[in-house]
Amino acid sequence: MAVDAPMANAMRLRNQLQTVYKLDPLRNEEEVKVKIKDLNEHIVCYLCAGYFIDATTITECLHTFCKSCIVKYLQTSKYCPMCNIKIHETQPLLNLKLDRVMQDIVYKLVPGLQESEEKRIREFYQSRGLDRIIQPVNEAMTPDLTSSPYTTFDHSKAHYYRYDEQVSLCLERHGSSLGKEKGKLVLQQKYVRCSVRAEIRHLRRVLCHRINVLDQQQVQILFDNEPLPEHMTMKQLWLLRWYGKPTPMILQYSVKEKRGR
Repeated sequence: MAVDAPMANAMRLRNQLQTVYKLDPLRNEEEVKVKIKDLNEHIVCYLCAGYFIDATTITECLHTFCKSCIVKYLQTSKYCPMCNIKIHETQPLLNLKLDRVMQDIVYKLVPGLQESEEKRIREFYQSRGLDRIIQPVNEAMTPDLTSSPYTTFDHSKAHYYRYDEQVSLCLERHGSSLGKEKGKLVLQQKYVRCSVRAEIRHLRRVLCHRINVLDQQQVQILFDNEPLPEHMTMKQLWLLRWYGKPTPMILQYSVKEKRGR
């Protein structure tokens, strides 16, 4: 059976300390001073040579990378960049797991890294006029034991696509420059972020809800004025039509007006 990834990484760091300093930092009561360079091989991303940001572990081999690095790498490969093991036959992203233990260790070991990353994220959202939604830590970590006597995890509130790779979209109304239709059936917020596994039919359903169109057959999702297949995923679309271009990926939508009898 595979060892839990966060525990495996913690044990590797512990073993490194035992090898270098001839002691067990988890049992020794004396203060231990560690040189970061002695631990770099465990906390530096193989792909970008920087310290882990959003540390993400491959469950098949337990190698860890920055989330953005490994997600980008797996867009064109299904093998681990370090050991070349096959991650998944068709969808390698399914075998990635956020390693919060490793990320906490990196933030504690590297001075100023967490503050620098938080500042970079704030500046990113501010420069684009977006609101950053953060789930309170207490809500995520403290289960309500009284509501469920058999389990501490509420599956009904789980999000199936929560930890998927995300793609940024810009949805523009096709022919929205027409004067008489200006402001009608046009998205107030045209920027969308969704899972790469989401399909065109899912996007159309959300779009219909946003612009208050009851009949989904009235709405079409287009790319360069060409209707897109219902079951095409965002990842397929991005790889086929938008690979190498800057985000967000631009799509159009058209709304057919109902004709009176």
